Amino acid sequence: MADRQKMPIDKVVYPIQKFIQQEKAGGIVLGISVIIALFLANSSFSEAYHHFFEHKLGFQFDGVSYLEYSLHHWINDGLMAVFFFVVGLELKREIVGGELSNPRKALLPIGAALGGMLVPAAIYLLFNPAGEVHSGWGIPMATDIAFALGVLFLLGNKIPLSLKIFLTALAIVDDLGAVLVIAFFYTSDISMLSLSIGLGFVLLMYIGNKIGIRSILFYAIIGIAGVWTAFLLSGVHATIAAVLAAFTIPADVKIKENTYINKVQEYLKRFKNIDPNDHTPTLTAEQLHILEDIKVHTNEAIPPLQRLEHAMHPLVTFIIIPVFALANAGVSVAIDLEQLFSTHITLGVFLGLLIGKVAGVVGFTLLLVKMKVAPFPEGMNFRNLLGLGFLASIGFTMSLFITSLAFTEEVYMVQAKIGIFAASIIGGILGYIILNKNKVK
Repeated sequence: MADRQKMPIDKVVYPIQKFIQQEKAGGIVLGISVIIALFLANSSFSEAYHHFFEHKLGFQFDGVSYLEYSLHHWINDGLMAVFFFVVGLELKREIVGGELSNPRKALLPIGAALGGMLVPAAIYLLFNPAGEVHSGWGIPMATDIAFALGVLFLLGNKIPLSLKIFLTALAIVDDLGAVLVIAFFYTSDISMLSLSIGLGFVLLMYIGNKIGIRSILFYAIIGIAGVWTAFLLSGVHATIAAVLAAFTIPADVKIKENTYINKVQEYLKRFKNIDPNDHTPTLTAEQLHILEDIKVHTNEAIPPLQRLEHAMHPLVTFIIIPVFALANAGVSVAIDLEQLFSTHITLGVFLGLLIGKVAGVVGFTLLLVKMKVAPFPEGMNFRNLLGLGFLASIGFTMSLFITSLAFTEEVYMVQAKIGIFAASIIGGILGYIILNKNKVK
C-alpha cells in the first residue's frame, strides 16, 4: 500500500470521489435534478424558474450583438453539444476497440437498438399520423443511458457483466440513431455557406489526426471556434458538429505499451538511484525532470480519445446533464386531463416508450437469435432480456432533448414530457423488479 500522507481535506474529497466513481451515481444525480425541476415548476417559484432560463446571453461589439440566445438555448445547443461530443467519443471507442468492433458480437445490440427505435416511432405515428403533432415521432425512440445503467448497477452482482455490456452497447447505438434522426429530421433552414465552413474545419481536424497532431488544445480550438460555431449558424443542429468533431479525435497512441513500460522502468530506476531528499518537502531538480518525463510519456501512451473521454465524463454526468434536466424537466402537474389529452402526444410517447421499446428490443433480439444471426450473450435469458427492454424505455435526457426540437407549442411540450416521465418511471420500476429476481452470484 502506498505511503501517502493524508490531509484533512481528504476526509471531504475521498467520499465525493468514491461516489463519482460509482456507475449508478450519474443516474442518482440526474434523478435529483429532475425532482428539483418538478418542485420549482410546481411551487411559488414557478414564474421565476421559467423566467430565469429566458434571460439572453451573447456577445456585443461596437453596439452590435452576436450569438445572442436565451440561457435555455445555450444549454440545449451549447452544453448539450459537450454531452454529444462525449457520446461521439464513446461511439468511436466502441467501434475502434469495443463491443461494436466485432461485427458478429455487435449484431445483437445493434438489432435490439434498431427495434427499440423503429417500433416506438411506429406506435407514436399510429396515434399521431398527421399535423403538427406528427413531428414528435422521434421522442420515444431514445434511451437514457445514465438512468438505465444507474438502475442496472443498483442490482449489483445479480446482473452478469455480459448484460451490462449488452445494455451499454444498445444505448450507444441508440444514441447514434438519435444523432442521425436529429441531423436529418430536426434541423431548420440550412445555410450552405456556414455548413461548408463547418465541414471544412472538420476536415482540418481530420487532417491534423492523420499527420500526427496529438494536442488536445488544437482540437479544442478548431472544434469549438470553428466546427461548433459554424454549425450553430448553419441551421444544422450544433450537437451534430460535436459528434463529427469527436470522430476526428485520434484513437491511437504515440508510443506502444512495451516501449512505455521500458521507458518508465528506466526512469524509475534513475529516480531510485538519486539520493532521497528527506529533509525538505520539495524535490530536487533531477527528480522533477524525471517525473516530468514520466508524465509526458504517460500522456503519449494514452490515446487522446480516451484521455478526453475520461476527463470529460464527470463534467457531463454531474454538471451538464443535471443542468439540462433542471432547464427542461420543469413541468407543471396542474394541467387538467382535458388539456393533457387534447392531442394523442402523451399517449403516443407513453406507449411508444413503455410498449414500443420493450417490444422492439425483445422482439428484434429474439428474431436475430432465432435466425442464428447472433447468439445470446452469456447469462442472458428471456426474463433478463425483458428486464433490459423495460430499462431501455427510460427516455429522460434524450427524449426531453428531442421534445425541445420537435415542438414549439408549450402545451405539446408539456404533454410529451408527462408521457416521458410516466413511461420512464414505470419502465425503470418494472425493469428493476424483473431483474431483481435473479439469484445472487
